[in-house]
Amino acid sequence: MKQIEEKLAAFEGKKILVFGDVGLDEYIQGEVKRISPEAPVPILEVFQEDFRLGLAGNVAQNISSLKGIPYLVSVVGRDRDQQTFRKICESKNVATDYLVEDSDRPTIKKSRVMAQHHHLVRIDYETQVTLSESSQKKLLGHLATLVPQVDAVIVEDYAKGVVTEQILPELMRICSQYKKSVFVDPSRKQKALFYKGCFLFKPNFDESLVLAGVLAGQANHSEKSREQILREVSENLIQQTESQFLVITQGKEGMTVFSGGKSFKIPTSAREVYDVTGAGDTVIAALTLGMASGLTIQEACQIANYAAGYVVGQVGCVDCPQDKLLQYIESL
Repeated sequence: MKQIEEKLAAFEGKKILVFGDVGLDEYIQGEVKRISPEAPVPILEVFQEDFRLGLAGNVAQNISSLKGIPYLVSVVGRDRDQQTFRKICESKNVATDYLVEDSDRPTIKKSRVMAQHHHLVRIDYETQVTLSESSQKKLLGHLATLVPQVDAVIVEDYAKGVVTEQILPELMRICSQYKKSVFVDPSRKQKALFYKGCFLFKPNFDESLVLAGVLAGQANHSEKSREQILREVSENLIQQTESQFLVITQGKEGMTVFSGGKSFKIPTSAREVYDVTGAGDTVIAALTLGMASGLTIQEACQIANYAAGYVVGQVGCVDCPQDKLLQYIESL
């Protein structure tokens, strides 16, 4: 346990740039006791409403809760939701200085209506409007300013229009110039080649199949076939991204790491799974902090796996405070 504490202590003060789509997560929680007389739908008696940071905002708050220093670069709307987003950022020690306001796009919001731990419906407020040239220029200006100052860079792509074909290659170029490692959590809507030049590439299993052009149905074959598919996928993705490390997360199967023609697996540490929302955000945050702090890929992945185990035992997008993480590890 002492070794884990020492490794986590090394996270403190590490500066991590987080670039990608951000959003506001709204949770409307209540209890269902009857069916509506107006239509065959449940009536939710609301007892709690709260807002949390979503998408890359969740990555940034996890960096902060693990005692790193996040620099969040993204786009929000010029609306009431962006004010709420900024307030929560401030409460989570996530600076909002590098958020670009774009009046042509609303702040992304996902409203989840829940009865206890059960999701009834999710309502999304977002647009696929292309970023204006002005907004892209401002983002690039922030990125160019911050890259020389940070210890590592995370690209969190949810395909909501912030990680563009104009910005990402330039970010990769700047990071290469200043020898900064780029950790990518990709979108399945892009081609793997889009992320060429990253240091570490972290798709989940389903995303890895799509990015590598493998039929998803093959994932239903035997465990041996699954392992064979993973090897083929890894070769494809490493070749396209030119990444040094490929980490494929697989839910209850844990994660598999590929590098230099070798691989190893880390089993899951989750005891109870209430909600997997945001677990991937926690993994990329812990992985990046770990490697930026000098941990080996094995050590960083192990801590990331513990962190994911902690957050899936909570409801919704939550951060992973170091003290809570240590308590969780001790309880295993």
